[in-house]
Amino acid sequence: MTPTTRRYAGMSADDRATERRSRLLNAGLDVFADAGAKGATMTAICARAKLTERYFYESFSSRDELLRQVVDMVSDEIRVAALAALHSSDGTVETRVRQAITAFVTVLTDDPRKGRVAMIESLAVDSLRRYRRESLRDFARLVADQAHELYGSDAWPEPRSEINGLLFTGGLAELIIAWLNDEIDVTPQQIVESATYQFISTSHRPR
Repeated sequence: MTPTTRRYAGMSADDRATERRSRLLNAGLDVFADAGAKGATMTAICARAKLTERYFYESFSSRDELLRQVVDMVSDEIRVAALAALHSSDGTVETRVRQAITAFVTVLTDDPRKGRVAMIESLAVDSLRRYRRESLRDFARLVADQAHELYGSDAWPEPRSEINGLLFTGGLAELIIAWLNDEIDVTPQQIVESATYQFISTSHRPR
């Protein structure tokens, strides 16, 4: 049995490396959300994960790479949850849109760490600021694509569909940031209802 396949406590070397990487990502989420960009040092993240720096460099080249992958992890969860909710039923367009937006908002508000990291703290790290904008653009394109899928020929063509997608995702992001910062006295459900109305009202030509 080679060193790479030797098993400890029922886990292979690859399994243990994957488990350590997961611990570091979760620790990064905790520390980045709790302590902000300045406090999310490699030392603090390793301490939270109860791992040495040697194991940090096994998975990540730098603190900023880990933080980028934390943001990626949250973005992927949002995308998967929203698309699954959108396609989970054959209900009305409004019902399906509400389900998708509910899934989007729930990820960011049920676990505020994820909202803070994806929406707020990522803006405080130079290397993540551009990446966050690109992520919002990706979501805007996804919104435009789903509008075309939902409304067919009634959906607005480009470039208006992309413009509407950017307005929608940017506005929803700012609304969630205001909620996370206690700057607005609304519930997540009220955010969902307003965002649903906004999407339904702007994603297609008047009938």
